Amino acid sequence: MSSNRTDQTMKPATAAKKLGVYLPATPAEFQEGVVTRSELNALQADPPQWLQTLRAEGPHPRPVVAAKLGISIAGLARGGVTDPLTTAQIEALKTDLPDWLQQERATQADVRKEAVRVKEKQEQQEREQQEKRDKPTRPSRPTAPRRRS
Repeated sequence: MSSNRTDQTMKPATAAKKLGVYLPATPAEFQEGVVTRSELNALQADPPQWLQTLRAEGPHPRPVVAAKLGISIAGLARGGVTDPLTTAQIEALKTDLPDWLQQERATQADVRKEAVRVKEKQEQQEREQQEKRDKPTRPSRPTAPRRRS
């Protein structure tokens, strides 16, 4: 018995998210159809010119903008950035370095430091627990059976 395997499909929005591009900036044929897993893999392995251009110049979706600026998506919103930005606009922000961006970068650095601290503390606790488990225990002395009265 042979099985007819159909390739997994996804909506264009999902494919755009996986490709790291802003959906409204993609070609109409990409936006209107469905994308199969093999088509997505082909786009990732050998990106066509439109995808290379979008990745290089934008407009970029918020997660990409946030990553390029070194801040969180929430930090973008707090800074008033709600629209997708091009690479040139991102570079201009990096050059101008407004107060909100400096503050968000400092916040992000603190978040990363705290995450490292928590991870190290957890690893230390796990090592201590492992040492407790591995530590040989003293054999207990046999006790005489209790007498009943």
